[in-house]
Amino acid sequence: MAGLRGRASECEVLNGLVQNAQTGHSQVLVLRGEAGIGKTAMLQFLLDRASDCRVSRASGVESEMELPFAGLHQLCAPLLNRLEELPPPQQDALATTFGLRPGNPPDPFVVGLAVLNLLSDAAEQQPLVCVIDDAQWLDHASAQTLEFVARRLRAEPIALVFAVRTTDQQPKLTGLPELVLTGLTNRAATGLLDSVLVGPLDDRVRDQVLAEAHGNPLALLELPRQVSRTELTFGPDGATLTGRLEEGFLRQLQVLPEESRRLFLLAAVEPVGDVDLLRRAAQRLGIGHVAIQAADGAGLLELRHRVEFRHPLVRSAVYRAASEQERRTAHQALADVTDPVKDPDRRAWHRARALAGPDEAVAAELEQSADRAQKRGGLAAAAAFLAAAATLTPDPARRAQRALTAAQAKAASGAFDDALSLLAEAQAGPLDEAEGARVQLQYAQISHYSQHGNKGMPLLLDAASRLENSDPKLARETYLDALAAAMFAGRLADGPDTGMQQVAEAMHQVQLPAEATKPDLLLQHVARLYTDGYPAAAAGLLDVVNAFGSDELTMDEAVRFAWLAACAATDLWDDLNWGILTRRHLDAIRGIGALGVLPVALNSRIIYDLYSGDLAEAESLVAEAAWVAEVTGGQNAMIPYGEISLAALRGRRVHAEAGFARILDDIAVRGEGVGLNMVSWFQAILYNGLGRYDEALAAARTGAASPLELGPPKWALAELVEAGVRSGNIDEATAALEQLGTFARASNTDAARGVLAGRTALLRSGSAAEDCYREESELLARTTLRVEQARAQLRYGEWLLRENRRHDARDQLRPAYESFSSLGVDGFAERARGGLVSAGDSVLERSLDTPGDLTAQEAHIARLVSEGLTNAEIGAVLFISARTVEWHLRKVFAKLGVSTRRELQQLRAASAGTRGVPGSKERHDERR
Repeated sequence: MAGLRGRASECEVLNGLVQNAQTGHSQVLVLRGEAGIGKTAMLQFLLDRASDCRVSRASGVESEMELPFAGLHQLCAPLLNRLEELPPPQQDALATTFGLRPGNPPDPFVVGLAVLNLLSDAAEQQPLVCVIDDAQWLDHASAQTLEFVARRLRAEPIALVFAVRTTDQQPKLTGLPELVLTGLTNRAATGLLDSVLVGPLDDRVRDQVLAEAHGNPLALLELPRQVSRTELTFGPDGATLTGRLEEGFLRQLQVLPEESRRLFLLAAVEPVGDVDLLRRAAQRLGIGHVAIQAADGAGLLELRHRVEFRHPLVRSAVYRAASEQERRTAHQALADVTDPVKDPDRRAWHRARALAGPDEAVAAELEQSADRAQKRGGLAAAAAFLAAAATLTPDPARRAQRALTAAQAKAASGAFDDALSLLAEAQAGPLDEAEGARVQLQYAQISHYSQHGNKGMPLLLDAASRLENSDPKLARETYLDALAAAMFAGRLADGPDTGMQQVAEAMHQVQLPAEATKPDLLLQHVARLYTDGYPAAAAGLLDVVNAFGSDELTMDEAVRFAWLAACAATDLWDDLNWGILTRRHLDAIRGIGALGVLPVALNSRIIYDLYSGDLAEAESLVAEAAWVAEVTGGQNAMIPYGEISLAALRGRRVHAEAGFARILDDIAVRGEGVGLNMVSWFQAILYNGLGRYDEALAAARTGAASPLELGPPKWALAELVEAGVRSGNIDEATAALEQLGTFARASNTDAARGVLAGRTALLRSGSAAEDCYREESELLARTTLRVEQARAQLRYGEWLLRENRRHDARDQLRPAYESFSSLGVDGFAERARGGLVSAGDSVLERSLDTPGDLTAQEAHIARLVSEGLTNAEIGAVLFISARTVEWHLRKVFAKLGVSTRRELQQLRAASAGTRGVPGSKERHDERR
């Protein structure tokens, strides 16, 4: 194929895509445009150019059926002979996903990593070109997985190209490189039209055709052969271009025998493209060989390896033109010939579509299909099956129960609007008191997880109160959910008290069972913070948090309650369990594919990563949070606290300040009081790092205004002390230190005592100050808080400099500078550099463009290499391919002037401030 008429620049882009793959470089491209604009032709051009490459392809099909991973299986099926070459966890995940072997529901992120490595391994032998046509119609699970893969291709000889139809719905695959196809120029359109005309055409008619087509190649090719010259000139009143094309395809079908037209309908309602199944269904309806030949010869349908329409508009035209009864007959025929053992889900779906009314037997089959889909990791498909089961349930009470179950699945998958519709169906009942309370609970949870503001907490409190008689255990768990919602509402909660105070008072009369569970004890001890006071409650809460961190957790405990336990750990300066529990919660949420709550887990983990100095992982989680918002259509988009906090800790003032300004309006609209705490906390960190202490003081004052709220306010108190001393507001710093001391002494963890010692030193002098600085360093050295460790060295070094002990100051400031530099904490690094210069040390001003500087991703990989992980293991940690790890590692070696992994390990071992986080390799092992 020499090229496509009027698409020279677009063809050049696709040529470059193939050339990049052939030279070992990944490239992703989204072809976007209206129906008929030439996306499929562009893909065919790409495949013709890829004759020296391996090719894999898939296509979405417009359908009401959601078969999990159907599109992904199309793409991967030719490569599954390489399945055994994947690491065992990835093998198991992909084999379970495709139904090749039984297993537990796979982690969707491990499935994505398995597909990434499967494609990467296949491309090792021969460059790989993957094309996905009509990606807007991929099943939900396939679309999510392929988008995950697309965002992680870096150094593999792979070209991955999607074709997506522009629609009025939420755009798909946003944020990836894209090529938007628009109409052909008038010259190209005229040439294309002339190429299909079989005789002369009046100039006025020609001009009308060109005007109607708007440069759409399909319209230029089809309109002249579909309609009369009179209709070309005048056209149907109000008809859209798509409607006219569909009408033209139907006219071509009208000349075919009735049996052939019925075959077209069978093909239109069977979304998988199974030729053998279609032929058996045709036989079932008495459609003979002659009719099949006539259909195949019409040029609108191909029956070879797969059932393929000449264009998706043919399928949609046929389906829309059929009556309800005709569609039901087609579905029934397909159900009759579908194997109930090998393909029970497709059979159940066809049976459901064949019904004119409720049917309990089919509803039960759909419920079983939902269970199978969930076991394979297809949460969205499970929700779709459950919703269909509810619709077909004849008994009103059973229908309400199934609608509630479907709503819960929809909410877990992040489809909150669909969940609310199903809850309305469930509410129509009849429901008993317990079921009604569960409906109310689900409404409350959706409000909380979709908004994270002050609307969810009172709803959850009402639901908990209502559940106390019918389900005391669920009532207690709902009170814990209300506590989580109260954390978000914070000082912006409706009512006279803070949200946490309101929940604590509501729970005061709740009786725990004799065999209290960990969630029960967490409920009791968090409430005691507000009823008995922090000093009285801290020790008991520490014990509960430690139980969550050290004991085996059930899936429900990890998904629903590990997050609140992690928040309590933050409040108590229990950094070890803070790290363990944010990891456990994130892994559990990923494991069940619950996109509805994943943003909370991601942002919580990011804040821990910032304090532990793992800014590379924080950056990757920020990108993951953005991806979740995109694939869920923004329904559960959380305010990007992690992203803005990362910018603040790095000292990127312009970026951080713009982010803070942007999200403060959202915080006010949502009533999300925790946002005020988070923003103020990290504003204070930003300005303390930059030495802008008056601004740090103002921010910390706001962040610490409600110190009884969990988490950020207590850390903000520490920033307030530092900013107060440095800005000369000693009285305010002293008052903040007194409050900080009350909390830190009650907690009595190494981190709490270390933070307190360091801030106390700021208000002492002479040997008393030095003793506190040394105590701070010793205590923080036992923690995972690498940024706080470096800040302790910075404060001590600055004090020594003020004491005119320049040599001793350099001994503290140099490792502080090196630690901040290696971590990417640039604001504090510059503050440390300034101190070194004042101490008479020569140090170059840092530039992010210097060759020796590693990117966040490179620094993360270098650290993991120093911990002894292989490329494959690092890939599993970072959700990238081993080849991409190797590509990054070559850049690390070049920047650091080393040539082997051993040299890199020795270099990092000798560098100050690069101590690994205790237990980090064990946590990485869990993710593999």
